[in-house]
Amino acid sequence: MSGHKMLFSGLKLWTSGRSRWMSRLPDGCSPKVCIVGSGPAGFYTAQQLIKARQDVEVDIYERLPVPFGLVRFGVAPDHPEVKNVINTFTQTARQSRCSFYGNVDVGTDVSVEELRQAYHAVVLSYGAEGNRTMGVPGEDLAGVHAAKDFVGWYNGLPSCRQLRPDLSSETAVILGQGNVALDVARVLLSPLDILKMTDITQPALEALAESQVRRVLIVGRRGPVQVACTVKEVREMVNLPNARPEMVGADFEGVAEALKDLPRPRKRLTELMLKTALEVPGEKEQQRRSEASHAWGFRFFRSPVEILADPERSRTAGIRLAVNRLEGSGEGARAVLTGEVEDVTCGLVISSIGYKSLPIDPSLPFDSRKAIVLNNMGRVQRAAGLYCSGWLKTGPTGVIATTMNNSFDTARSLVEDMDLGTLDVSVVKPGSQSVAALLEKRGVKPVTFSDWEKIDRVELSRGEAVGKPREKLLTVEEMLQVARS
Repeated sequence: MSGHKMLFSGLKLWTSGRSRWMSRLPDGCSPKVCIVGSGPAGFYTAQQLIKARQDVEVDIYERLPVPFGLVRFGVAPDHPEVKNVINTFTQTARQSRCSFYGNVDVGTDVSVEELRQAYHAVVLSYGAEGNRTMGVPGEDLAGVHAAKDFVGWYNGLPSCRQLRPDLSSETAVILGQGNVALDVARVLLSPLDILKMTDITQPALEALAESQVRRVLIVGRRGPVQVACTVKEVREMVNLPNARPEMVGADFEGVAEALKDLPRPRKRLTELMLKTALEVPGEKEQQRRSEASHAWGFRFFRSPVEILADPERSRTAGIRLAVNRLEGSGEGARAVLTGEVEDVTCGLVISSIGYKSLPIDPSLPFDSRKAIVLNNMGRVQRAAGLYCSGWLKTGPTGVIATTMNNSFDTARSLVEDMDLGTLDVSVVKPGSQSVAALLEKRGVKPVTFSDWEKIDRVELSRGEAVGKPREKLLTVEEMLQVARS
């Protein structure tokens, strides 16, 4: 998150420069903004709005009783440092001009149109809860899971609680080579002693204790130079205790020659993979690898053709991969089929080929191919007063810092529209008052931020009792019970 300081200093300049021409509002009429979704996009948008305008009131609505979205349910359990942004979000939520309403499902409990009636502006920041499908025969077999669901299972997402992945086979295949794919590989292969000290859920810990998975292949349709993960994640795999890397040397032909033309981050990543694949390790590392009982490896130039079933056709027994070659070079290189195929025996296939946003309201101008709401700098097309930030705005790309920047841009668009009068904030709007009345009539009881803090305290104390940083509550019912105690 090294972009924080730069971002905030830029924000100070912007807020001080614009305060002299900020429009005066009638007494008692503060601009009311509603944000749908309490993940990084929602909280960063709220944070910047509150900093930029001293009069704005922000309400954040969240479907679950707990906040923080993918920081809670997406970030790997062994990456606690990434979750530190929760401290920043908590400071925002505790501000007098920010309110949190959990357990409110926008699109079901209250419509986007009803929110637009109640607020001067509505920002959609609810992320990407859908999965991109592979579109191959057999992907509905038992033993095939979307990475989002597998990650949700070990991170305590209530909707993934019943997943129960079958970890009884020796080989697992992960399709996709982004950071999420490497998170999944690391969790599958990490020693239990490491995972026991994280906030991974107890059911996942118990399942992984019994796991027979010893080998994980991370498959991508293009080559080493196009891989989508970052150097930190690959280094973690290379150094993973009790696991040795197994690469195919031929996959790296011509890669050393291409290094000089690569941008620095990509160059460092490629050098690490080259070294891991081709260099003879030192004596100590050689010994470590020979003693390792687990293995992992990238498999490049491969695309899924079919998930192969067992003789009863009841579950996964393998995967058929098409062999590709590349046309072009660098980021723009395309994978082209060669006509060859190869079969890999495996009992678990995890598809990590991307999340996708879904429309929560039929009136939204939604591009179903890109899975984004059509927008211009966060302004939703043909819908005055409606904005979007995060993955709903850009598609599922980048890290938390990327989302921070794109949320900042949306906040700036919204504040500009208020200042220039293109967004009329002179009319008094009821905000949460009218939404609360609607929800009460519909039997929906929101969870406040102080209610969430009760859940937080219970989770922390349960974790402390078993030597973990946190033991998450796994059902909405349990969360609500604690929130209302």
